[in-house]
Amino acid sequence: MAALSLKKNLLTLVLVVILVGALFPSNVKGQTVADIVTDDFFNGILNQASGDCPGKSFYTRAAFLSALSSYNQFGSGSADESKREIAAFFANVAHETGSLCYIEEINGASQDFCDESNTQYPCNPDKKYYGRGPLQLTWNYNYGAAGNSIGFDGLNSPETVASDPVISFKTALWFWMTNVHQVLNQGFGATIRAINGAIECNGGNSGAVQSRIQYYNQYCNQLGVAPGDNLSC
Repeated sequence: MAALSLKKNLLTLVLVVILVGALFPSNVKGQTVADIVTDDFFNGILNQASGDCPGKSFYTRAAFLSALSSYNQFGSGSADESKREIAAFFANVAHETGSLCYIEEINGASQDFCDESNTQYPCNPDKKYYGRGPLQLTWNYNYGAAGNSIGFDGLNSPETVASDPVISFKTALWFWMTNVHQVLNQGFGATIRAINGAIECNGGNSGAVQSRIQYYNQYCNQLGVAPGDNLSC
């Protein structure tokens, strides 16, 4: 009887360990995203921007972590996979925003990012859907879908992405988890293709591609992880 009881207790313990591992994968690998994206790491990016950059008083680590609470699959792989995803995310963010300098796309208001063929997310003729936020969310269909997912009126109030830092980071994480996260195993180059491949990849803008790669290598080095293969597109 004692042996049977011991077996039952051991089985219960194994089941508890498995359940905890499933619910809290970050605890298994020992580090959460917040542990990796330290103040020093985040501010190291922000400090590359000049003092008069609007992003310096807008983008904060606290806003990123607050937004992150809605996207718990971000950085949820192994220790190295998590670090590579964080490096890839912030490399693309740094490129898109000039090291967190810009909140809105330069001269964005003069450009037309309304896809009138998209009837699911019709444009408000009084609004502009140019790049805003850490990954420079663009186009009416992205604003509409992001708004529905996050809980703000992306079509009628796209400017919210440039006025609320938590929603701003949420749009970047929404875009990442919707379009980029699933191609991480193909290498960093696949993240570039997912974000701006039609314009930059296959020789479209090799300077922009190299800029993203340079940031990625820098952040991988800071986080102590190998960048992996297939960095370009």
